[in-house]
Amino acid sequence: MRAILQHNFGSAETLYLGETPNPIPKANEIVVGVKASALNRADISQREGKYPPPKGESEILGLECAGIVLESNSEKWNIGDEVFGLLPGGGYAEQVVIHEDMAIKKPEYLSYDEAAAIPEAFLTAYQALVLLGDLQVKQSVLIHAGASGVGNAAIQLAKSMNAFVFTTCSSGKMEFCKQAGADVVIDYNSESYDDVILNHETHKSVNLIIDFIGGNYLMKNVNSLAKDGRIIQLATLGGTVSVIDIRKLMAKRVSLITSTLRSRTREYQIQLSKAFWSYAEAKFKSKELKPCIDSTWDWEDIARAHLYMEVNRNQGKMILRIN
Repeated sequence: MRAILQHNFGSAETLYLGETPNPIPKANEIVVGVKASALNRADISQREGKYPPPKGESEILGLECAGIVLESNSEKWNIGDEVFGLLPGGGYAEQVVIHEDMAIKKPEYLSYDEAAAIPEAFLTAYQALVLLGDLQVKQSVLIHAGASGVGNAAIQLAKSMNAFVFTTCSSGKMEFCKQAGADVVIDYNSESYDDVILNHETHKSVNLIIDFIGGNYLMKNVNSLAKDGRIIQLATLGGTVSVIDIRKLMAKRVSLITSTLRSRTREYQIQLSKAFWSYAEAKFKSKELKPCIDSTWDWEDIARAHLYMEVNRNQGKMILRIN
């Protein structure tokens, strides 16, 4: 089969379209003919040699897919079924293996592009808001990087739970975040988000923060939290934290929870997928929730697509069409 491969770790120019052996399914696995995958920042980190796949999983990039079942070692799926789902790797290829319980039936109302835009963003957001963040109806939440794939999904999910949503983004992406449903959009280049929240007329603190930045955001996050508030740290794009005032965290009884999804056990990911789709399926059908696609790319343009993401141009998901 054809797949996006690498000469060696490094820049986007190390990626190329080549040939590699077809994946072989084990018991309770299916082979999916991939119609669409999607780009994630984790792909960039893996490409650079900083984020290896879980042991025993495909070293091909790509954490999600949508396509058609080509082979089945499962009683749950038949050849020709349309599915989508989260992957430990391998999505940038004509074929990929996925466990029977990680595959989700693709509804007719979703295109392959739309289905491929859902798994990584919405599962990560649902895990952060619900399983880890325990967001309750009418609570308030601050979502950083609101124009990212996960950020956009988190805004939509939080609003579906009747939460009040603050979000941060650059000035050129503020309208995009408003359209997703954010109540207050903060330009991180010109405004201090903790001051904006402190001075808000009704919501002067938040119950939950979803953060991908880290670095000097941590103590500003603590400033923005209500007592017994929770910070879910999903990435450290802004670097690591050198100084933490533990007393401030203790004074507010702050819970700081770190998480990655890819390294979770398959059993955890299966339960997460089932819980999310049980909650979200009807909402996607009614369009209360929507896959948000920034752009679609032919996989022959993979290097250019990676560069586009690296300079932070995308608003929502970037879809990779597999031809």
